[in-house]
Amino acid sequence: MSTTTRLLARSVPENGVTIPPWLHDITQSTLAAPKLYAWTPENLPNSRNNGQVQSATPKDLEKRIFILGIGNLGRLYANSLHKLGEEVPVTLVLHRKSLLEHWVSEPGIELTRHGVTAKISSFDVQWWTEETPAHGPVREVCDGRKITNLLVATKAPDALPQVDRLRRYLDGNSTVGFVQNGMNKLWPPYGAIYSAHRFPPGQHPNWLVCVTTHGVFSLGTFKSVHAAPADIAMGLVLPNPNTAHAADYLMEQILRAPELEARKVPRNALWVLQLEKLIINSLINPLTAVIRCMNGHLFDQPAPELKKLMDNLVDEASQILQALAQHPSSEDILSGVDSAPDADLSKEALVERFSPARLNAMLQRVGEKVKENRSSMCQDVMAGKQTEVREFNGWLVQMAEYLGLEAPNHKKLCELVEGGVVGEKSLLEAYFGKK
Repeated sequence: MSTTTRLLARSVPENGVTIPPWLHDITQSTLAAPKLYAWTPENLPNSRNNGQVQSATPKDLEKRIFILGIGNLGRLYANSLHKLGEEVPVTLVLHRKSLLEHWVSEPGIELTRHGVTAKISSFDVQWWTEETPAHGPVREVCDGRKITNLLVATKAPDALPQVDRLRRYLDGNSTVGFVQNGMNKLWPPYGAIYSAHRFPPGQHPNWLVCVTTHGVFSLGTFKSVHAAPADIAMGLVLPNPNTAHAADYLMEQILRAPELEARKVPRNALWVLQLEKLIINSLINPLTAVIRCMNGHLFDQPAPELKKLMDNLVDEASQILQALAQHPSSEDILSGVDSAPDADLSKEALVERFSPARLNAMLQRVGEKVKENRSSMCQDVMAGKQTEVREFNGWLVQMAEYLGLEAPNHKKLCELVEGGVVGEKSLLEAYFGKK
């Protein structure tokens, strides 16, 4: 089965809830979480340091923030959190050995903002792997203790699989923050199902989401440009009712960190903001990826057929979001314990907020701000990397199925991106036929 076919496979009913394929696979798995080793530069064969690494203390682990994934957003968060000083220790967790080797040869994160480049090299850097190091000190992740504060800055498709791999080191006192684009997978109804399958009762982490609107693009390994400073809205998607206070520390540091411009929002507001960001990502990213263009091409007098396609995609997304706002599964989000009463977030208000006219107006406002940028998905396809189209348009396709609707335009866009279709002419012919 191809990846696109797998993405769009029909969900599986389980106990009255339609389970998407990713969650079905997890619920059927009986594999134990792996034991992982924390490699540092001392574990590389050519390291000059064969000495012992000091073990992490419980006090250090309470304050330490691990950042998993050092792409553009990981660099942004790392750069800002580092400025809080030694009282907030930060560890960068790399996802492959070659990046650890690169760090040894050229250490430091470079972030350019307003034409000024700052390089920070004084990070603790690790690579977490099942492979036992043959050189240097052998240490388990957190010396076998629990991770207290984890920011997941991987690409969206990798976020939950990477966290699931770490569940041996997570418990009810852990806070896991997701900073990537797309809808977080742990919103109701799936978060409670996932947590119940992977953690003992009452021991799942506090699941945090940071809706990050900053525009950052890459200049190479560990080098990024903070091209469009914006803000962060954060809140708990699924708190642990017994330990929700444990999330306060990580959220406080993100609030304090310079340049992040973060704010805490109630759960219902966070959900709406993430849905709106999803709509932006599900249009700008895949369309620019296929056309291979800057964002502004979509908004600066686009060809009539391109404008028609964008309108069709917005109309389809609008139907899905309006139905979702009125669906029983959204009740807990809109009026639950961690949500704030707000007339603007009522079902009736959200139906209007998610109307095609309002979504189009939002898209135009954002398009004007980011017109000089190249979308992350366009950068990915040009670099031959995996895209996040499954997390954007694929989420809409699966949500449409969950709600008893269809999303043929977004489904086709998934297929075009993953099929490697290139060019505006090919894009429009796929939808409207050859002239």
